[in-house]
Amino acid sequence: MSDAAQRDHAPAIVRHVDDIEWETIRWPGETGKMLFHPRPERPTEPNAGLLRLAPGAWHPLHKHDFAQVWYVLEGEFEVAGKVWGPGTMIWHADPHYEDELRTTSGGLILIVQYPGPTTGGRPIYDKRFNMAERKAVAEERTDM
Repeated sequence: MSDAAQRDHAPAIVRHVDDIEWETIRWPGETGKMLFHPRPERPTEPNAGLLRLAPGAWHPLHKHDFAQVWYVLEGEFEVAGKVWGPGTMIWHADPHYEDELRTTSGGLILIVQYPGPTTGGRPIYDKRFNMAERKAVAEERTDM
């Protein structure tokens, strides 16, 4: 690779899931390990990592201006009246709404949230994926 290409292009950033602690997420029964997330020095970095959902975990119908991809690694999840299991990939365009999600088994989902190509909406990390204490669902903004 030329010196100019190395100067003008960023190298890969590598993180391992075991180096990140589980954090409290805003929805009941969910914790997460976001290996990447937006920060002032890298505002377009995606939220990317794992969501662990306990048996009985759920989130309500809500909306976002960013885009995202989910990949079910473990467990079964009911979304919009249909049950999805390991190997299922779900893409949410921008803007999008997320149907209510419920799980009786619990499970693990790989998620990548990224700036919306059409809306410019950016994923939010702070006070969503790293909460000191979860609020009641009724206090969360769902705008639906």
